[in-house]
Amino acid sequence: MTLNETALTNGNERTIMKRTPLIAGAAALILALGACSNDEAGDDATATAGSASASTSTELTTVEAPAPMDMSAYADLPAIPSGPATVDCTYPAATPPARPVEAPETTDVSAEGTVTVDVTTTSGPIGLELNRQAAPCTVNSFVSLAEQGYFNDTECHRLVYMTGMQIVQCGDPTATGTGGPGYGFDTEYPQTAVDPAQWSEPAVYPRGTIAMANSGRPGTNGSQFFLVFADTVLPPQYTVFGTMDDAGIETLESIAVYGDDGSMGAGGGTPAKSISLETVTVK
Repeated sequence: MTLNETALTNGNERTIMKRTPLIAGAAALILALGACSNDEAGDDATATAGSASASTSTELTTVEAPAPMDMSAYADLPAIPSGPATVDCTYPAATPPARPVEAPETTDVSAEGTVTVDVTTTSGPIGLELNRQAAPCTVNSFVSLAEQGYFNDTECHRLVYMTGMQIVQCGDPTATGTGGPGYGFDTEYPQTAVDPAQWSEPAVYPRGTIAMANSGRPGTNGSQFFLVFADTVLPPQYTVFGTMDDAGIETLESIAVYGDDGSMGAGGGTPAKSISLETVTVK
């Protein structure tokens, strides 16, 4: 199932479009998460959806919390498989980068241990722990981009705050959902840990997960990632490459309560209370 991003408007305040919480099958939940695209084709039929600016509001208003969802019907993510100490990665060129940046090193990439990253945002801190064993090429790319300042002063362009899916999507310097680093790469864990016949079967991405967004086509991971602040149902087609701390979850919850502008319909929209990454620092 392809998960497509839409072009979103930017701004600090938005009119809140309240939506009935979605309590539906996994297919509907999958459609709700629009992922980024780094390829020239963009996002096909949804590329221009939500491009019209929402009317502004002078006040932020909290929205009704999503109804809880029984996650017992969905599988857990598989165990992270063991592998070699180092791997080689490929980062072929894609579209022009949203911000000048060099592609990461490709040989002898570490596949062991973790990397700590401190993120300061306009709404509070987010601490990340990246897992090289799960996704060495993804972590290698993220660290390279962070060390080059690629993520600094960028707006998180998407919030989904609904039953079965609660995420904030960041990593695009253009804040449109179409920007990337100028290269792409393949999906890693959990897709690499399950049989291809199960790639479309939904599983629970646990609260605190960090995962890559993509267009649903091979090689379209880039710089956009999403932060899961409540258990979320998705197929195992989005690279899980780490976790965030409790402070980070609280930061995201503090903006989620104001909802989004509804520019993506059931797929969320621009956060009504904007949140930007000020600095992303590898420790």
